[in-house]
Amino acid sequence: MAPKRPHDRDAAESAPKKHRSGFKVGPDNLPDGIHRRKVIKIKKDLIHKAKVKKSYAKLLAQEPPTASTIPEPHPEPASQELHPSRQAMLAAPQETTPPPSSAQHPPRERRQRKPRYFEKEEAYAAQRKAEAEAKREEYERREKEKREKIEERDRFRKAMAKARTGGKNGQRKLGRESKVLLEKVKRAVGS
Repeated sequence: MAPKRPHDRDAAESAPKKHRSGFKVGPDNLPDGIHRRKVIKIKKDLIHKAKVKKSYAKLLAQEPPTASTIPEPHPEPASQELHPSRQAMLAAPQETTPPPSSAQHPPRERRQRKPRYFEKEEAYAAQRKAEAEAKREEYERREKEKREKIEERDRFRKAMAKARTGGKNGQRKLGRESKVLLEKVKRAVGS
């Protein structure tokens, strides 16, 4: 068995410091959005608090502990002097603002538009719906024209049949027949 080597503190101090990775707050794979921004905000806040604690610890280490630096449960004010920044704030002219009444609500910030995930599909569906509606209207228009033409033909056929039937003495009714034929000629010339 090999003898243990003696503990050497100098060797440990001269060794390079190991790199410590930062702490983790929340999952790594969050998409950009309100949850990710919240996690980032929390992490920044924790880092800021750690820095404040560290700087406070340095200040305490530099100054020898005195009665005024040791925090007490209920510290009594040593003097009535105000901090210079507080004095400047009190000396500055105050802006008088009317107290907010219940009738006046503060202006609301514009809310960001919700993401519309199926916008393209909705547009495509609306386009198809419009096309189907146009087709249906065209079909109805053609059907109506067809019905009107059929009715017109039936009227014309009945009128000609009535005109061709013999009168009292078996002769054709030329007055009736001429009106029907005149309409037929007008339609042919008009179209």
